[in-house]
Amino acid sequence: MTFGTRYCLLVLILFFFAPNVFGQGGRKSIDLKIVLDSITLLHNVKFNYSEHDITNYNVIPPVAAMPLKAKLTYLANRTSLNFKETGNYIVVFIAPKIKTNRICAYVTDELGMPLDNAIVQYDNANKLVTGDDGYFELPQQHQALYVARLGYADKFVSLNDFKDDCLQIILSLETNELTEVVAERYLATGISKQKDGSYTIKPRKFGILPGLVEPDVLQAMQQLPGINSTDETVSNINVRGGTHDQNLFTWNGIRLFQTGHFFGLISAISPNLAHDIKIYKNGTSAFYGESVSSAVDISSHPLDIGNNTASIGTNMISADFYTRIKTSDNSTFEVSARRSFTDVIDLPTYSNYSKRIFQNTIVTELTNSTDINYKSDKEFYFYDFTAQYHQKIGSKHNLYLDAIGINNKLDFTQGTFSTTAPVTTTSILEQLTLGATALWKTQWNDEHSSEVSIYKSYYDVDGASASLNTNQVTTQNNTVNDAGIRVSDHQKITEMFSLHTGYQYNKIDIKNSDETNELNYIRQATAALRSHAVITEVEYNPESSKVYIRAGLRGNYIEQFSKLYAEPRLQVNYSIKPGWQLEVLAERKSQTASQVVELQDDFLGIEKRRWILADNNEIPLQRSSQVSGGITFKKSGWLLAADNFYKKVTGITTGGQAFQNQFELQSSKGSYTVYGTEFLVQKQFKNFYAWLSYTWNNNNYRFDDVEPRKFPSNFELAHTINSALNYEWNNLKIALGSKWYTGKPVTEPLISEPTSGGSAPTIAYAYPNSRNLDNFFQANFSAAYSASVTSKARLQFGLSVLNVFNRKNIINNYYRVNTTTNDIEAVNTFALKRTPNAFIKLSL
Repeated sequence: MTFGTRYCLLVLILFFFAPNVFGQGGRKSIDLKIVLDSITLLHNVKFNYSEHDITNYNVIPPVAAMPLKAKLTYLANRTSLNFKETGNYIVVFIAPKIKTNRICAYVTDELGMPLDNAIVQYDNANKLVTGDDGYFELPQQHQALYVARLGYADKFVSLNDFKDDCLQIILSLETNELTEVVAERYLATGISKQKDGSYTIKPRKFGILPGLVEPDVLQAMQQLPGINSTDETVSNINVRGGTHDQNLFTWNGIRLFQTGHFFGLISAISPNLAHDIKIYKNGTSAFYGESVSSAVDISSHPLDIGNNTASIGTNMISADFYTRIKTSDNSTFEVSARRSFTDVIDLPTYSNYSKRIFQNTIVTELTNSTDINYKSDKEFYFYDFTAQYHQKIGSKHNLYLDAIGINNKLDFTQGTFSTTAPVTTTSILEQLTLGATALWKTQWNDEHSSEVSIYKSYYDVDGASASLNTNQVTTQNNTVNDAGIRVSDHQKITEMFSLHTGYQYNKIDIKNSDETNELNYIRQATAALRSHAVITEVEYNPESSKVYIRAGLRGNYIEQFSKLYAEPRLQVNYSIKPGWQLEVLAERKSQTASQVVELQDDFLGIEKRRWILADNNEIPLQRSSQVSGGITFKKSGWLLAADNFYKKVTGITTGGQAFQNQFELQSSKGSYTVYGTEFLVQKQFKNFYAWLSYTWNNNNYRFDDVEPRKFPSNFELAHTINSALNYEWNNLKIALGSKWYTGKPVTEPLISEPTSGGSAPTIAYAYPNSRNLDNFFQANFSAAYSASVTSKARLQFGLSVLNVFNRKNIINNYYRVNTTTNDIEAVNTFALKRTPNAFIKLSL
């Protein structure tokens, strides 16, 4: 039996039989002492009691998700015992029941998870807010309750609904919002799919995914069907066969040209911010431009003024800090910061990350085929920060001011001995992102709102490579300046229709420069584009209708090209019957800025891609057309989703596809066409839920000026299977999962010896991308636990292991000529080895 067959059988057994194992057994009466022991472990409390007092009591255990106080009420109603809480100690004693004339309840969502910050109103005026466990108590004199929480449907509860036990009040997600949820808990708690076809991730509600213990947004999105990374980094995310630069990433309206730390192994977005993330694979809103693939919109703008809070944490790579200060009743100030300590402490996680990133680069000297007697040392660190200010002005206006900074820095020192003295050189590589934005948001009334914002984004990457054998120093620079203004207006015209309109102006400048001191070589190239966009969207969303439609048109005018580009967008969702949703999405998009690889050893061979601008000639404007249709079924804990898609992107160049074969130094314009199927099946059973996703796609290039014209894409992963089994029980979360996919296409030499027709030996290649690397398989594990230290302080722990079985996966392969032996040699890039990580965080 092959490994792949064994893996598929294991997944099938795990997915289809585990629910039955964990779901059986029923609730039976057991000894009270056993029940108290389980409560002790779950809630971190201690019971003081006389063995004689609890003897002979057998009870059905309370539901594990109940808050502690609700469980004590439950047990008191079924015994003659009383419970008195004193800190973490609970005294159990026999005494006449004291009538308190109070009732208790706790608020949960439809999955039984407690809801904090729910507002409970009684007697028309009195209010209280639920805590982390959703529990509350009230006097019995009132007649009814009104329970409300943002994002959930309000609920009225009659006094007659209360019995002796604490009442569980279940709030369902709102069904009359424009972004109605099609599927809540999509792969994990905190991820959901919306009616407009987008996916929403709420990091503060994030559950757990295999290999992740903190809500790394860009790693989490790779769990969605159709989203992969061929080199397991967040700086090379491929959505339905596209390249990373074809995705639009924005933070509070600021476009991000840098998304990763450690040159892609860690997301540059801090997990501390209470932000919401919207991900569009297709059917993107007309308010998003500058991408021919996906759009990822990250927002950390709260609706209300929050209370003071803070957190501090660390993992095996970095330490982080976050605080929100309520400066007045109408204003707050938020700051987050994170810095690695990899330049001070060399932990196993950093060692493995370092080995993964610096393979086949100047840092490891693998680009030189000969042995060199040298010593080297590298010092690497990163940091990021955000600052946000929110001011409410009156009852209608909100002002938001935001700033972000992201930095990676590497210093690489080499040393050797000459005939006279030691020789050392230092090479550097630094990435820097800075951004700022101001947003004025007005809610004129319940049916009318508008926004005005200005933004500025700056990206800079600098590299200086110093040769150990000569005095030659090569410096390189790539700088992007992006700025603009946005205006939008949202008006509900009737009960069925809403109109969304807007205007966007954008100016982008990109500069590239290279200089080599000994060759007196200097190259500088600067380009700029100014564009205008007019947006109109009509939304059909009557409250009682089964149909949701959003149709938009984005008109892009680029001044330098003197051309207007029309980009229609469409989102349709139809509820066939309860539990069934049919979806159709379509879009046409364009982008002017893209990334290319000029030489594989640019920027030390680590961050070799540089941003350039379209000139509508040698570098064409990229345009995409995409359509997809899907169906979703949700019932009794089951979730099934299937999507079929077709996408074509024109205006790509060979330089933007990172070729390392016969097309590496050729320049040609072309397109790629990709079509495929994405499938997800998910099942929830009590505190367990499992999911399995499968993606198939066929992705091909077409370049008119090369031969052959049509061949498989560098980013084609024909078959991908992701699976996971998650367990969430109050404060404990565990996830075990795996990822399997067919290897990416590569090109082999046609003959085993170099050809010498030119000034240097070259490789004669076979048909491009005619072979695939071996299949990739990786198993990952995560576990997290949180506990209350005081009434306001909470401590979180987490552990993750990537590549549990330590498989040696090859993720890239290319060939080069060894100039010493005149042989062709293969160079492989390997995925991460088994890599543990752990974190601890204190929240106040």
